[in-house]
Amino acid sequence: MLAAMPPQPPSAASRDEPVIRDRGDACPGALRLHSADDGYLARVRIPGGLLTGRQAAVLGLAADRFGDGHLELTSRGNVQLRGLADGCGAGLAEMLGGAGLLPAPSHERVRNIVASPLGGPLVVDWVRELDRLLCASTRAAALSGRFLFALDDGRGDVAALEPDVTVLSVRAGGTGSAGRAEPRDDRTAAGAGNVPGDVPGGRALVRFGAAADAVEVGAADAPRAALLAAEYFLDSADAAGNRPWRIAELADEHTLDTREFALRLDAAGIAAGHRPEVAWPCAEPPRPWGEDGAGLCVLPPLGRLSSAQWRVLTEAAGGADGELRVTPWRSVVLPHANTGACARVEAAGLVARPGSPWLSVTACTGRPGCAKSLADVRADARAVVAESAGGLPVHWSGCARRCGHPRGTAWVDLVATPDGYALDARSVPHADLAAALADARRPRTRTTPPPPSQ
Repeated sequence: MLAAMPPQPPSAASRDEPVIRDRGDACPGALRLHSADDGYLARVRIPGGLLTGRQAAVLGLAADRFGDGHLELTSRGNVQLRGLADGCGAGLAEMLGGAGLLPAPSHERVRNIVASPLGGPLVVDWVRELDRLLCASTRAAALSGRFLFALDDGRGDVAALEPDVTVLSVRAGGTGSAGRAEPRDDRTAAGAGNVPGDVPGGRALVRFGAAADAVEVGAADAPRAALLAAEYFLDSADAAGNRPWRIAELADEHTLDTREFALRLDAAGIAAGHRPEVAWPCAEPPRPWGEDGAGLCVLPPLGRLSSAQWRVLTEAAGGADGELRVTPWRSVVLPHANTGACARVEAAGLVARPGSPWLSVTACTGRPGCAKSLADVRADARAVVAESAGGLPVHWSGCARRCGHPRGTAWVDLVATPDGYALDARSVPHADLAAALADARRPRTRTTPPPPSQ
């Protein structure tokens, strides 16, 4: 079995090749439904993963009323509903809008914000303010559904997810080498604070993509600076003319310049300073835990829950008055879980304690939901999950597109082919390649894909 590894920070040198497109992106939303093999799919953006208990209850009701009775968590902390019937769009939009999940229909696909799920009040305020600014900006409506903001409380968890714009909280008076958060116990309840940068009057660093440098601003100005960063990208994208969706897709001659961005911020009334080199932190995501008085971090196997399991989570969070935080690692943090909630969550088939083999297994949708998939990857993953405990994360992909693969960490891909599963070790550092290939020779890596479901 492969040895577990710490997360690998994104390489500042890694970039996608510039692309030329003649259309906008086709990312699904809550209003723009995607036609899949199992019906229509809706992706509901949850900025920062923040949900009230009432909103969570509405999502569960929508899954039952319009979909297949299940909810899927995505790698950006959003929620998907599948198996939707043709013609349900208006009813779904009305239900979501009534719960405050569609505050600006014209912007619903650009509200892509991930945030440190254990962050304190500052990060929560950042999420709400950036979402408000995005929805109020006519210019921001031109962003693609793939453009990603990350609001990091200083520990470096969501900063490692390859966002387009990162806002990192640092200590007040921090310099260009500041910003590395001290280690923190994952079991600290979300919202408790205690992160070095999560203090009133603090500072924040704003970074483009995987750049080595950043701009420093006051913490209170961080959400507006993030929006202006996105608008700077749109200006460069218009000048480039190749319709890039993300910062990494800009051609070299149109690369965003941090010094120019600092001047833009100054012109907009935001005091900013250029930091030529930053020691970016990189932290592990929260792992499942369940203790009375310390909240819960719950992992649904493969990121998929039935509406009944979702209702258990909602009640464990405190019902309509509770709070849930959906994480980019397809887990859910309940900051103020009810006493005894851990046992109820586990009885519902969800993971709420360390040591589960599901911690190292992810998968795409696969058959029967995806027409491009060559296998029912979820069924195959469940059949061998007991063998995966403690190893390097394994992602099961139904085709070479490798949808939904982890980011910010090293992992192994099992990719379905017409003849079985092939191991793709491109995601594994060179030092672990031999171990990965040895593990690939085990029978479980060459199973024959099952026939399509009838």
